Amino acid sequence: MSKKILYVEDNTANRVLVRQVLESVGYMVVEATDGLSGIKAAQEEQPDLILMDINIPGMDGYEVTTRLKSMPELSSIPIIAVTAKVMAGDRERALTAGCDGYIAKPIDVDQLPKQVAKFLGGLRETITAEQEKIYLREYNERLVDHLEQKVAELTEANDILTHTDTMKSRFINLAAHELRTPLTSLQGYLSLLTTPDSKIIAGADQNTLDIIGGITTSVDRLQGIIQDMLDITRIEAGTLQLRHAPLTLTSIFDKIKRDFERAAARRNQKFIVGDASHVPTMWADGERVTQILRNLISNAIKYTPDGGTVEINARMLSNTSLTSSTTSSSNPYHFVRITVSDSGIGIDPNQQDRIFESFYEVRDIELHSTSKTDFMGGGTGLGLPIARGVAEAHGGSLWIESEACDPETFPGSRFHLVLPLGEPPKASA
Repeated sequence: MSKKILYVEDNTANRVLVRQVLESVGYMVVEATDGLSGIKAAQEEQPDLILMDINIPGMDGYEVTTRLKSMPELSSIPIIAVTAKVMAGDRERALTAGCDGYIAKPIDVDQLPKQVAKFLGGLRETITAEQEKIYLREYNERLVDHLEQKVAELTEANDILTHTDTMKSRFINLAAHELRTPLTSLQGYLSLLTTPDSKIIAGADQNTLDIIGGITTSVDRLQGIIQDMLDITRIEAGTLQLRHAPLTLTSIFDKIKRDFERAAARRNQKFIVGDASHVPTMWADGERVTQILRNLISNAIKYTPDGGTVEINARMLSNTSLTSSTTSSSNPYHFVRITVSDSGIGIDPNQQDRIFESFYEVRDIELHSTSKTDFMGGGTGLGLPIARGVAEAHGGSLWIESEACDPETFPGSRFHLVLPLGEPPKASA
């Protein structure tokens, strides 16, 4: 079996030369162009020997060598520095960083296979203890300088990102408020047009009524988008206000059923709303809880094919199954878990955390098609972030379970929403 050589080098011409020379004598050559990709390739490929260019971008060859030698599974792989000798002590510096040998550039194509064979055969170059002490001190000082530089760069980058994020939030908030003003006027005019005693409505033909209905639907859709924009900025700023009041989960489930049963029927989907009468009266923001469930049900319908099943159920959870500062010893069942499940395409495990990020779209944005209930219809990418933000504002949580994303086998998804039952505020003495 041929030996595998990993060559970490950013110069294309050098990589081509070394590959041709080594492959011509039977070696298998794997390439990497920078330090991080070199570390990844070493972990994945487990080469028999690593040729390491010292002057690579990002982490230089010294730092990559030190990192590789610190990994137990890679520490025994010989690493040979391959670089132009531009200063006295380059060989000693490479050996001090952990390299097992040194090959100077320009590479001698006649000697390279023999040199590689010797290192594969066990050759290891060494330096004296005194030399190692001198160059180790120099190496440590250089690492500290490099670290300070990177910290400064990261701090600057973080400041820029923080400023950009702040400006983004301000823009979204401002845009939402500016859009709401003309939208309010438009809603008022539509309200006048559609009152039962409106002469325009009374004398309108079906085509006109359909046009007015389309405008009304579009205005309502725009109003929802604006509200989502305001909600996400409040959630990110930690200023979302909840209006707690007594509510029954049954009434919310009934509303959800009325809101979505027609859309599910249009898609020939089986929409199952479970019994929630066993859940005690909750103390929460009813409109916000309904908002969470609307977002979850809307997503379930969208990503479930025609003829599939969407189901919502609730069950009580005991304090012994949760770790929460809001648990109450007087009530062993202090939480309710609402599960929205579907027989849809599912979600890739690698994307299950990202779907709760603002504006994140699982599908290619070029394939985006706006719809709340059409199969694979898109949205603003705010529904799930808002749902989780509202859940956490209540002291609850929201997460997903799904084995995979497969539009052929339809493994489905299960969104779990846990909310505390809550308690009314105590009357002041």
